[in-house]
Amino acid sequence: MMGLYTIEALTAVIIVVAIDLAVTKSKAVKTLNFWIAWIIVALFQIPVDGWLTKLSSPIVIYNSHDFSGIRFPLSIPIEDFAYGFALTLLTISIWLRVQPTGNRR
Repeated sequence: MMGLYTIEALTAVIIVVAIDLAVTKSKAVKTLNFWIAWIIVALFQIPVDGWLTKLSSPIVIYNSHDFSGIRFPLSIPIEDFAYGFALTLLTISIWLRVQPTGNRR
């Protein structure tokens, strides 16, 4: 059975991808630029989130019943990457939607 945090993280990804494709119609998720940006965000997320969730002395403690229990790399719950993905995609999707038409690529 999936925990609440896992369900929420997956739901966030699904909703934001739908927003990107159907609402803002920016289709950022289909671009190489988005995936490069996402990799950069994830690379910076690893040391910060890893420090916050380190098993030896965690600052953020997750209820073991609420998440999948999968931690990668270090001790980061995999769901944190799903939330990071959703937040990054939503920001870029909205940014692309609201920019003046002449600046779109």
